[in-house]
Amino acid sequence: MPTVTNTPDPENTLTPTPEPSATATASPTSTPVPDEWLTPAPHVTNIEQAPYAESECSDRFPCNEDAAAWEARIRVPEGFTAEYLAYIPNADYPDRAAQLTSLTFGPDGLLYVATAHSGIYTVDQDGQVELYYRDVIVPTGLAFQPGTDRLYVSNRVEDLNVNGEAQISVIVDGQMDTLIDGLPCCYVGMHGPNGIAFGPDGYGYVGIGGRADHGEVLDGSNTPDEMQPLEAIILRFSPDGSEMEPYAWGFRNPYDIAWDADGNLWATDNGRDGEVPDELHLVQPGGQHGYPYFDCPACFGIPDDIEVIEPTYEFQPHAVATGITTYLDNKFSGYYNSLFITLWTAMDFAERVVRYTPDGQISTFATGFAAPLDVTTGPDGAIYVADYATGIIFKISYTG
Repeated sequence: MPTVTNTPDPENTLTPTPEPSATATASPTSTPVPDEWLTPAPHVTNIEQAPYAESECSDRFPCNEDAAAWEARIRVPEGFTAEYLAYIPNADYPDRAAQLTSLTFGPDGLLYVATAHSGIYTVDQDGQVELYYRDVIVPTGLAFQPGTDRLYVSNRVEDLNVNGEAQISVIVDGQMDTLIDGLPCCYVGMHGPNGIAFGPDGYGYVGIGGRADHGEVLDGSNTPDEMQPLEAIILRFSPDGSEMEPYAWGFRNPYDIAWDADGNLWATDNGRDGEVPDELHLVQPGGQHGYPYFDCPACFGIPDDIEVIEPTYEFQPHAVATGITTYLDNKFSGYYNSLFITLWTAMDFAERVVRYTPDGQISTFATGFAAPLDVTTGPDGAIYVADYATGIIFKISYTG
């Protein structure tokens, strides 16, 4: 396992992050953004969830393969179009849908799609689906290193509630190799290493969840557990995996991360069990963002010497904020540098994609999904949404 460098106690501030000695491939330099890109489009406030309708497959939704019915169900702002792009069946049970967990575009223009139990697939612009890599356990994060064909994957090794293990792997020329192993996993089958994003410095970043709900030993005693160095953090790593370090602390389950145009890192985070909001965080390097320092009857309190950074935005309890992407194209006029976030849970206030603007406003962008888990921006300027429950990938374009 690579050496962990610069791992101070969580209450200490990480002063400027040192450059790992391994060579990184920096992201391409961005060109100046025209002023008209920066004029925000108004928020649309009249997008409502479509009424649930029974089909022969469900009491709430169309059948998974009924493209016309799904396109009629999805609601988007005027001028936008939601297209049913592809359906991915479960490789082991073809009569069921694959559970889609992560999306990213490759240098070849193909959409790469991770599934919980069926491997990783590619999807082209005609919706043609092909298996890319099969032998991987619950991949939940995908990202290509900029300027290369190296696909980084967060996946599990031992999918166990207690003493689970996960890793970061790299796929090159059809071969998967372990980059970083021994990562904590997998409280209630969810927490672990999730979304991966390469930063403007060329290094990789991945969100890793805590091993419990609020830092407790999972034996029913509700006693404090000893924190592991690599749990509940955003981890920064060199592309070859030779060095790594915590970038920020205190994330219960940061499902996805994204960099904005100003070089800021954003993370979604799932709140504690119970009636607790989910969160959106502007990640502060070296900061402590919460876990396990919670103030609740079952929790262990916040030590006097710990300064907890409050979330930037709180979603409704049980919304389950998951995927996040920053819009850095000009196809959606007025949306530049907005965040698109999926709310995964199957409740009528979720099942949607929301938009968060640079000035802190939030509104619904698309509704009608069953359980949208991830979202990404394509090279064509459209956004793509992966629905965990149905195996469907939706494409949302501006058509005027």
